[in-house]
Amino acid sequence: MNQVEAGRRLRWLAKEIARHNRLYHDQDAPEISDADYDALIRENAALEAEFPDLVRADSPSRQVGAAPSSALAKVTHARPMLSLENAFSAEDVHDFVRRVRRFLSLGEDETVALTAEPKIDGLSCSLRYEGGALVLAATRGDGAVGEDVTANVRTIGDVPQTLSGAPDVVEVRGEIYMSKADFAALNERQAASGGKVFANPRNAAAGSLRQKDPTITAARPLRFLMHGWGETSEPLAGTQMAAVERLRDLGFPVDPRVIRCPDAEAALAHYTRIEHERADLPFDIDGVVYKVDRLDWQERLGFVGRAPRWAIAHKFPAEKAETTLEEIEIQVGRTGKLTPVGRLTPVGVGGVIVSNVTLHNRHEIARLGLRVGDRVRIQRAGDVIPQVVENLTRDEPRPAYVFPERCPACDSEAVAEEGEVDVRCTGGLICPAQRIERLKHFVSRGAMDIDGLGEKSILEFADLGWIEKPSDIFRLGQHRGDLLGREGWKEKSVDALLAAIEARKDFDSARLLFGLGIRHVGIVTARDLLKCFGTIEALEAAARSETGIAELSAVEGVGPVVAEAVHDFFHEAHNREEVAALLALARPAPFVSQARETEWSGKTIVFTGSLETMSRDEAKAQAERLGARVAGSVSAKTDLVVAGPGAGSKLKKAEELGIRVVNEEEWARIVAEA
Repeated sequence: MNQVEAGRRLRWLAKEIARHNRLYHDQDAPEISDADYDALIRENAALEAEFPDLVRADSPSRQVGAAPSSALAKVTHARPMLSLENAFSAEDVHDFVRRVRRFLSLGEDETVALTAEPKIDGLSCSLRYEGGALVLAATRGDGAVGEDVTANVRTIGDVPQTLSGAPDVVEVRGEIYMSKADFAALNERQAASGGKVFANPRNAAAGSLRQKDPTITAARPLRFLMHGWGETSEPLAGTQMAAVERLRDLGFPVDPRVIRCPDAEAALAHYTRIEHERADLPFDIDGVVYKVDRLDWQERLGFVGRAPRWAIAHKFPAEKAETTLEEIEIQVGRTGKLTPVGRLTPVGVGGVIVSNVTLHNRHEIARLGLRVGDRVRIQRAGDVIPQVVENLTRDEPRPAYVFPERCPACDSEAVAEEGEVDVRCTGGLICPAQRIERLKHFVSRGAMDIDGLGEKSILEFADLGWIEKPSDIFRLGQHRGDLLGREGWKEKSVDALLAAIEARKDFDSARLLFGLGIRHVGIVTARDLLKCFGTIEALEAAARSETGIAELSAVEGVGPVVAEAVHDFFHEAHNREEVAALLALARPAPFVSQARETEWSGKTIVFTGSLETMSRDEAKAQAERLGARVAGSVSAKTDLVVAGPGAGSKLKKAEELGIRVVNEEEWARIVAEA
């Protein structure tokens, strides 16, 4: 794969993985299997390793969860609740330990002890205690902002309401789950009463916890197991294992299979033991989590993108089953992409009945030789719809499947750009599937989060000609009288919708930018761009300048593909008109970074030459904790250059431009004093 092909594939992966994150975390309605999702993550990581210059600002490696539901109050986490990178083999685990050693510049005689614990398949939850009393419980949400579920969590017997001997402030984190036996009993009761029957314990736990009425949660058999912590007013201990033991002594339930391992080999042996016990455990697990045991090392290692450098999840192999591919349907997304979906003869895989599977694209269909009527082998890991891993009847003499050349929604031509895997409808705004999907994206939870404006309402208003583009949503108040006369719309529901729209006029600018649907610009990219430029107007001005692509590319993590997409978007007159209309109707606040405020906040730092007391990754992490932006090249906008031995052209350019230059020792003082 050449660089152009890799860039296109990374672009597709970023969007596809973001979509599946929203389905899984936000809607509890996953569309693909864990194994399928993990395969996409692995492919993305492999391509980023091979083409580091193409790493995107919206890379899945920097994403966490999904935006919190609008049905519950939102809570900003004192410390982000991030996800974990995955390992799928013993070699992956050894690579993880090697990365830790390299980052910390450890000597050959220093071993890396790990803790190992079962990875429970539940819903992440944070419990905050102040003065020994439980004051807040929150879901992970998108990692930065979660949902307030305090009243619901108080009904869970495993969760202590008060603590004795704890730090004044301690935030304990773990998994809310439902045991296999309790799940089976709950589904029996639900079926007998005509209620919802859940697909699996994880969905049952998530749905039970995220209730507006705590009495519903209280009637559900939820449990809690502790696996970590967030903010504390004092250190818990010097090691991960000692901290876990202290929290267990305070009354938090801890799985007995959590142990300290002196090295990677011991951790892998524990993984094998747990895998053998997996079927007999009282709850579902999908792997084993390893964490660096020394907390001072964890602090130095810090985080990268969406995950800590000091932990990794070693996933179990997928489960498999055989079934028949009954139909191939084509769905049209908001960008015009035609996605094939396989309809399967329902089959049980790992205790879950599945009937649908994404087939990704025309190349995947061709690779597997899929046709309607084929007997296929599918696999799943966890609780979601699986992937097709093998066509068992591809040698049977039947015609090959022909991917459509026209859009099923508008009959426009469907084409793939040169080198592109995906086929897209060329209908643009005239395609009803794209128009509706773009509007749905704009009001979605990850974007503007307008409560009450769902697909049904969007379709209704579009058919009436009231909304064709996002700015029309903020003009719906003009149709209040007409809407009151329509079936299903009463004064209360109309006013609630209009109030929800009005409330979003003061939304944050990153979500508005993401909601515009610019290709390759996910919510992380939007935040990175606005962290640099502050406002959408300033971003537009930069994009339209003569050096626009260069300026955008200089933003950390924004490569040339993303920069060109933003540049192209703002060079289209109709896009600028729509942005101007939105900014005239809405009032997005300038983006405010969540990084710690220091004298270096918003400044640009360049590291060059060799670093002798820390790795380049650790230096970059230090700068980002100060609120600074790390750039790869020196320009007139650079504020500081940290130069080590062997610094060359970057140091020379900094001196020519009169930019402040410090050595590694001076940089350490800056970090310590900030």
